[in-house]
Amino acid sequence: MNAQLNVDLHSHSLASDGLLQAHEVAARAKAGGVDVWALTDHDETKALGEARAAAEALGMRFINGVEISVSWTPRTLAANVAAPAPVAADSVRKSRSASDTTIHIVGLQIDPANPALSKGLKAIRSGRDERAARMALDLEIAGIPGALEGAKKFAVNPELLSRSHFARFLVEAGKATSTHQAFFNYLTEGKPGFVQHQWATLAEAVSWIRAAGGVAVVAHPGRYKQLSQPQLNEFFAEFKDLGGRGIEVMTGSHSASQYDHFAEVARCYGFLASRGSDYHGPGESHVEPGALPPLPADLTPVWHDWF
Repeated sequence: MNAQLNVDLHSHSLASDGLLQAHEVAARAKAGGVDVWALTDHDETKALGEARAAAEALGMRFINGVEISVSWTPRTLAANVAAPAPVAADSVRKSRSASDTTIHIVGLQIDPANPALSKGLKAIRSGRDERAARMALDLEIAGIPGALEGAKKFAVNPELLSRSHFARFLVEAGKATSTHQAFFNYLTEGKPGFVQHQWATLAEAVSWIRAAGGVAVVAHPGRYKQLSQPQLNEFFAEFKDLGGRGIEVMTGSHSASQYDHFAEVARCYGFLASRGSDYHGPGESHVEPGALPPLPADLTPVWHDWF
């Protein structure tokens, strides 16, 4: 029965950087034929109650989720980077090495009231204001004033001002024709509005998810193109050693060849396989909820023992 379910375990609402309220995302998932749905807002769990109520009213199973921002440095580069000052294990450092890569870890089946998870997510959110101010200053230097206030207009949750909100401002200001173009021209590494930032460590993110009773899953692994294959292998090994359990094989930003590649990664490392659209809203997502291909039959789904 589980293999026949249409499962979508990655989506976002207005509580982070999505375009729709949680109940509206639930309606899109139901319209897409989804049987089991998770809301995974960035570093935030406040919309999970609304999402669960909407999902259950529509006859879908609901999974509590979150997507945690992580800064990770390959050991192959660490020797060339000055060591950061010591910090408390539950804190989020404000400095960042130029060799860090931002990676997203999805937590599924979490208890959002868990103290360790709640404290960790709050620490991550507290650093977003500083990053946003620096992004706005860099864009102003590049000849685009008013970015901070412009981005805030698109952010319902003031604690989660993200690059997506800046991208929407840049489209409104006529600096890009789409949010994808805004990211490419202004908000990715090496571009005027990109700001290096230190998120949680990988160990912190996985430990918070596990403390909350959840399963840690690597989100859209095909997006981390700045990492070489040996570095990705190092990351997957470290993730597994820390207690990470799964990897997104089917996700909105993966190509058909990446489906095959990350299915093989799941086999090699013994990871559970996940499936999620990474839906943000109309016009900003590669696929609608529920529209991805099914997982390969020989992989063990992350939801294999949930119901």
